[in-house]
Amino acid sequence: MKVEPHNEVERPVTVEEPKPVSNPQGNSSRRWWIAVLALVIVAAIVVSGILPRIHARADLDKETAEMAIPTVSVVQPKRGAPAQEVVLPANVQAYIDAPIYARTNGYLKHWYVDIGAHVKAGQLLADIETPEVDQQLRQSKADLATSEANLNLSRITNDRYADLLKTDSVSKQDADNAAGDYAAKQATVQSAQANVKRLEELQAFEKIYAPFEGVITARNTDIGALIDSGSSGGTRTELFHIAQPDKLRVYVSVPEAYSQAAKPGLTADLALAEFPGRLFPGTLVRTAEAIDQSTRTLLVEIRVNNPTGTLLSGAYAEVHLKLPTATAAFILPVNALLFREEGLRVAAVTDGKHAVLKPVTLGHDFGSEVEVVAGLAGNESIIVNPPDSIVSGEEVRVAQPAASGESQR
Repeated sequence: MKVEPHNEVERPVTVEEPKPVSNPQGNSSRRWWIAVLALVIVAAIVVSGILPRIHARADLDKETAEMAIPTVSVVQPKRGAPAQEVVLPANVQAYIDAPIYARTNGYLKHWYVDIGAHVKAGQLLADIETPEVDQQLRQSKADLATSEANLNLSRITNDRYADLLKTDSVSKQDADNAAGDYAAKQATVQSAQANVKRLEELQAFEKIYAPFEGVITARNTDIGALIDSGSSGGTRTELFHIAQPDKLRVYVSVPEAYSQAAKPGLTADLALAEFPGRLFPGTLVRTAEAIDQSTRTLLVEIRVNNPTGTLLSGAYAEVHLKLPTATAAFILPVNALLFREEGLRVAAVTDGKHAVLKPVTLGHDFGSEVEVVAGLAGNESIIVNPPDSIVSGEEVRVAQPAASGESQR
């Protein structure tokens, strides 16, 4: 170290730093790591922005696929009763019901019964005055007397000629003429007798009698009314109407679907609006054995005993007909039906995931429910309110039934 003189000005000492030694390989490795780090940062930024979108799209696709599967409610078919009750409208008629007409012309002289009267068989109902018939009867009797007188004379003449012919006092021709005249007179007498009998019977029709025991339900004439029997081409006059109410006939038109089950001997009950809550027992006694083509129904007759006359003939009634079912029937709600071009169908879920369309045949319509008589086995789960676009093989999701507590809330 060199010592400067004391009197000289101090100068700053400059210390030279050593020059760094250049390392090209290290600089290149540092730049590479910086690039990789930047690339990783960019990739992380890109991935952090894309992955949520990918997950969101996947979730959306999954949700869309799940929403595309319809959720349906199902019910189990209820098995129908072995004997079903069919309620049908019916008209109540008297066991015997007949109008009473006059058999002779004249004027009503007197009537003895009115509507509601209970009459016996053969009881006198009315008298008819027939002056024309009475006059014709008197004339016919006079003609009969003339014919009998002529017959008597002809018989005497015939007997005389027969005796004279034995002695050849008269010719054979004269005797034959006398015999022929006698035979003719006999025929004339017989004709006159028949005419008198006819008019007597016609005169007997002046009295109107009840043909059977019953109730008079109508009186369509009065004293002095003109009575026309219709024998001369006029309009017949119905005098009375009589019905026998102790037994009733009830005619019912049974739909063709139940025609095979409607057999004689079945029980049937009558319900009438005027007797609420009361049923009148009856029995099916006969059927028409043919389907009415205009209504596609079978006419059946039900007999009901009515000894006290409680039921009135002509009343409207509902017949509760108990018909046995020949085949197994099932009950479904009406909103389970699908009306397709190919026919009536129901959608069933057989494996828990897919719908199958089944053709069915309906029986009775109960309003909110229908009877299925063919097409179901009974173990299917039937879709209620199925979509109109549903097809066989379509995947569905069966809705779980709500808990009892939730349903109450």
